Amino acid sequence: MAESTAQEETRARRPDPRRRSERSRRAILDAATELLGEVGYAKLTMEAIAARAGVGKQTIYRWWPSKAAVVFDVFTALTGGSAGDPLPDTGDLAADLRTVLRATVDEFHVPEMDRTTRAFTAEMQSDPALAEAVNERLVRPNTEALKDRLRSAVDTGEVDPGADLELAAELLNGPVHHRWLLRTAPLTHAYVDELVDTVLRALRPGQR
Repeated sequence: MAESTAQEETRARRPDPRRRSERSRRAILDAATELLGEVGYAKLTMEAIAARAGVGKQTIYRWWPSKAAVVFDVFTALTGGSAGDPLPDTGDLAADLRTVLRATVDEFHVPEMDRTTRAFTAEMQSDPALAEAVNERLVRPNTEALKDRLRSAVDTGEVDPGADLELAAELLNGPVHHRWLLRTAPLTHAYVDELVDTVLRALRPGQR
């Protein structure tokens, strides 16, 4: 009995490897987020991430095969979701789109999200492989999720069956990213609410 109690006490004192692993993973993502804002994507290295996170480089490679993979997960961590997650479908298309675009506005107002996305966007302009990877893993899945919500609205009669849903998705997303990227005007909830109303007026049945 005494030996059993001693073994239990020893196990209790040992660090939980799962908790330690999650702490390391969180430290790596935090380090990558900070460094992206400081040096940009091009100068970001796995060595620098490891040093900032206080882990060995092999610890990073245990979860991610490349720095691009790390940065993709930085985006996921910052937004709190995954690329291609279904949009809300309450039966009210306008309300659902306002919810999604308002959340996008809120994300862009988070300093870490703003710095990270700008660094990544700048690098995509001169790195076609990175741009394709971002489109494949982030942009296209999110666009498809938006189109799926619009298809549902076609079925309920809120959107014209002949509407070009690819173009509709661009009309909803493009102005938001344009205003954010070029800082042409404040990016607000009121702005995206008006954007949604304007686009949906063009998508209503009988407007073509």
